Amino acid sequence: MQRQVKVADPFRMSGMAEAEQKHRWIAHMDLDAFFASCEQLGHPEYAGRPVVVGALPGHRGVVAAASYAARKFGIHSAMPISEAHRRCPDAVFLRPDMHKYRRFSQQVFEILATITPTVEAASIDEAYLDVSGLDKLLGPPETIGREIKRRIFASTGLTASVGIGPNRLIAKLGSEHRKPDGLTVITPQQVLDFLAPMPVSNLRGLGRQTQKIFDRLGIRTVAQLRAYPLATLAQHLGEKAAANFHRQARGIASDQVVPERSRKSISKETTFETDVRDHAILQEALRGLAADVARTARREGLSGSVVTLKIRFEGFETHTRQQKRSRPTQDERDIRKTAWQLFLAGDLPRKPVRLIGVGISDWDTGDPAQADLFDTPRQSASSERLLKTLDEVNAKFGKGVLQVGAARKGGK
Repeated sequence: MQRQVKVADPFRMSGMAEAEQKHRWIAHMDLDAFFASCEQLGHPEYAGRPVVVGALPGHRGVVAAASYAARKFGIHSAMPISEAHRRCPDAVFLRPDMHKYRRFSQQVFEILATITPTVEAASIDEAYLDVSGLDKLLGPPETIGREIKRRIFASTGLTASVGIGPNRLIAKLGSEHRKPDGLTVITPQQVLDFLAPMPVSNLRGLGRQTQKIFDRLGIRTVAQLRAYPLATLAQHLGEKAAANFHRQARGIASDQVVPERSRKSISKETTFETDVRDHAILQEALRGLAADVARTARREGLSGSVVTLKIRFEGFETHTRQQKRSRPTQDERDIRKTAWQLFLAGDLPRKPVRLIGVGISDWDTGDPAQADLFDTPRQSASSERLLKTLDEVNAKFGKGVLQVGAARKGGK
């Protein structure tokens, strides 16, 4: 049984009463099993049945979404469709209907606008709302959360999980806390206890390499992370990442909700524990970073023409290289390939690499040119092997949107 660790924290000490009076209330709305739920609404005979949206059995591809009945069989997003069919051959397998999902999404966002004008779309089925000051109109946060859920269900028949807290991080974790059809409100004074028993994997931006470091350090819960000396953590993660995770462990995050937020670029980077010369390690790091960038781009409907590579060496010597592609992309394979070409041909110093990063920008205004996200494209015999696992479909389905399968060539 996990023990909650009580840690003295200035967030709970002097000035706390004043902070509690001034904090904002941020809500996060997350539609439950969105794609599958939309399909069930149009087909009452699917109600209560395992529904799997993605590729069809007999085709190469992955699961895009699974109803909660299907999840009882261990089916989850990014699972190969062959494995999903093996686990539950009687499930209803459907191809995605994005036009249908967008119609439902638009309807939901119109409903959210009747609650507050300050709504920020996080994906097709997620949104942040600033509900500060609505107590005089709608009541306390619990009442506001119930009203959000009630209006969505009454107008669309869809259920939503809602989290409400003093900032975006706590609201997001709150919506994940009691899915499906959940409502969780976390006050400022409850934040530390709410976070304490959570696995550190629940925190935002924690990738496989960081998880390995935490495992090696024996940091498994947020309480343990919070108690770990920041200076020591920085020796393993780098100062920026260590500070970021320490802030999250203390429940400190942005409380800003920006309607129609416009991105200039999408980028991800990672700092190695020890400087790296091995090209295989650098390529593998680029593979994960490109997948993260592409996942965010697909979630936000963006497709970029310019790929940027960032490299940092010892002493914070930093170089960037860019290349404009002939066609915009949101496919991690394109991003990774271009970034690696930049690395090889970028006239970079032959030194061990401390940090590597990749990004895309220069958005295309039309439909992105990309492979089908639900059927794995057929490739040449030399490229047949697919990555063992696929990233999550989008923020709704776990921790991200679908990652296109990437094939490795020559073991690289």
